[in-house]
Amino acid sequence: MTKDTKDWFTSWFDSPYYHILYKDRGFDEAKSFMANLTSYLNIPKGGKILDLACGKGRHSVYLNSIGYNVTGVDLSPHSIAYAKQFENKTLHFDVHDMSKPYSQQFDAVFNLFTSFGYFENEEDNLNTIKAIKANLKNNGIGVIDFMNVNFVIDNLVTENTKTVDGIEFKLKRYVEHGYIIKDISFEFEGEPYNYKESVKAITLNDFKEMFQKANIQLLDIFGDYKLHKFDKNTSERLILIFM
Repeated sequence: MTKDTKDWFTSWFDSPYYHILYKDRGFDEAKSFMANLTSYLNIPKGGKILDLACGKGRHSVYLNSIGYNVTGVDLSPHSIAYAKQFENKTLHFDVHDMSKPYSQQFDAVFNLFTSFGYFENEEDNLNTIKAIKANLKNNGIGVIDFMNVNFVIDNLVTENTKTVDGIEFKLKRYVEHGYIIKDISFEFEGEPYNYKESVKAITLNDFKEMFQKANIQLLDIFGDYKLHKFDKNTSERLILIFM
C-alpha cells in the first residue's frame, strides 16, 4: 500500500506506524530541553503556551505538569483524539492547521522537534511564521526547534533498517529539489506499505528572510537542547527564539 499523497504528512502522521517507528524517541532529553527553555524564557507559572504540531501531546502534558496553561494543536485527528484523554482545566487539545492563526493569543508558541517545513506550497512555511506571530501576545515569545540542515546533510545516513514491535522498517534518505526526504517501506500482516517524509532544507538565512517578511525580531539562536550557541557546521539543532 502506497501512501504518497500531495500532503504526505496527512497520511503518515495519522497512521499507527508513524508512532510505532518513533516510539523510542528520547522523551527525557525533550523534558530537559523544555525545562531549560521555559527557564531561559522566564515564562511565569500559569503562563499560556501553544504547542504547535503537538502530535499525541506528550510534550504538552509535560509542560502542563510543570505549571503552564497549555493548548496543543495538530492536524492529525487521531493524534488529538488520543491526546484529549489528558485534558484538564489548564490543558486542552484541538485539531488545527498550523499555517493559519489559532483563535487565542499566548505568552509563548512552541514549534518543537522539526515540526516545520512540511508543506509543498512554500508560501505556507511563511504563513506558519505569520500565524505564530499572530498568536503571540504583546512581548510573547516564539520558538522554532528545527534541524540544522547543514549538519544533517553532511552526516546523512543514506540507508538503514530499524525493527520495532516486530516490524522491519527500511529507511532511505536523500536530498532532492531542496528537500530532505526519507522513504519508509515495510510489510505488516503480509501487506507492503510505503510512506515518505519530506522536509524543506531550510537554513538559518532562509528563516531570517521569512522573519523579515513576517516582521519578526530574531532574539537568539541555539544549537542543541542544552541551549549552547549555534554553529552551522557542528550543531545538530537550529533553535530560534523570536518575537
